[in-house]
Amino acid sequence: MPEIDPAFLASSHALDELPLCHVRLQDDARWPWLILIPQVSGAREIEDLTVAERRLLVEEVVAAGNAVRALGAALGLAVEKLNVGALGNVTPQLHVHVVGRRAGDPAWPGPVWGFGEAVALAPEVLQKALAAARPALAPGAQPYPPFPGRGPA
Repeated sequence: MPEIDPAFLASSHALDELPLCHVRLQDDARWPWLILIPQVSGAREIEDLTVAERRLLVEEVVAAGNAVRALGAALGLAVEKLNVGALGNVTPQLHVHVVGRRAGDPAWPGPVWGFGEAVALAPEVLQKALAAARPALAPGAQPYPPFPGRGPA
């Protein structure tokens, strides 16, 4: 498994392992926000993935969207719109953000990237967030089959 860029380790919490991606919860209480990091060595762009990996990435984004909605509901941050983006301008390791948005959120309707300062999740909120998001990513809740050749981490 490729190493996770230290920037992710400093700004997010490990949540789960999917067939393709390592999933992290962004440490920002303003939005329900997950980051998917495909475990493919050297991948910087979606085009660096195989066709099968790209298809799986889309399915994992859908699963992450379900988890973001569950996370938002648990934290009182109802999700009206999902924002999905693979920017990588600052952290080049391929990753996809899945962010729950709602009218009136701190950055609405603009982007969340670079908006103000992150608000760290309090320990009890972090535990509640992790517990809410995990079931949507659990085996059986996933809308995709296991990816051949990639076992559990």
